[in-house]
Amino acid sequence: MTARKSYEIQGRTVTLPCDVRDASSGTALYGVSAQEAQKLVPEAFEVLEPSPGQTQLSLVIVDYRDNDLGVYNEVGVVFFVKPRGAGDDEAGTFIRHLPVDEGFTCEAGCTIWGFPKSVQEIDFQYTTESATCRLVMEGKHVFTLKVPRGGGGEIPDTRSLGYTLLGGTPHRNEFTRGGSGESTTPGGAGVTLELGEHEIAEELRKLGLPKEPLLSNWCEHMTGSFGPPQPL
Repeated sequence: MTARKSYEIQGRTVTLPCDVRDASSGTALYGVSAQEAQKLVPEAFEVLEPSPGQTQLSLVIVDYRDNDLGVYNEVGVVFFVKPRGAGDDEAGTFIRHLPVDEGFTCEAGCTIWGFPKSVQEIDFQYTTESATCRLVMEGKHVFTLKVPRGGGGEIPDTRSLGYTLLGGTPHRNEFTRGGSGESTTPGGAGVTLELGEHEIAEELRKLGLPKEPLLSNWCEHMTGSFGPPQPL
């Protein structure tokens, strides 16, 4: 049996896999220029093109309530990629930005996996029909995203791949995601995106946002597990 990998972070032991027992997550998925997106992705990876010249970008908002890394909010700017020259069976995600609002998970994410975490201001507001997340970085509004909330779907535990640069070296990270209270809404119904004045907002404008998303997704009770990073 392979020994479980452990890390010491701020005087606490983090043992992998890292488990998420309860969180709410929302996603807005956009089609954007593959050429412009590739400029924002490390050379080790190439963006996927589900149609010629087009790739996909996800804006992800997560409210973690029960997690090995603590209780915190998180926002992700995520591209779909594969290692350069690899086959489509190696498709996964690359996170361009991953702000959080708590210091322990920030250090753990950066140290263990190479996630681009930083501590910022993230605020969630809920109604029965929607969830709204506002992100502020360095005192500047980045974006506010509202997605429709609700649904009764079940998500079976599904394995996925993520890619990072850890110490400058490309790594593969395996994770699983499941949950309940899930729904997917085609198009932009119920979605609003307001961009601010931060440089990340300018990146998104260069990708053509704000515009109607391809779809949005909500999961009321997300679970997951993150394994150890593996160098490519």
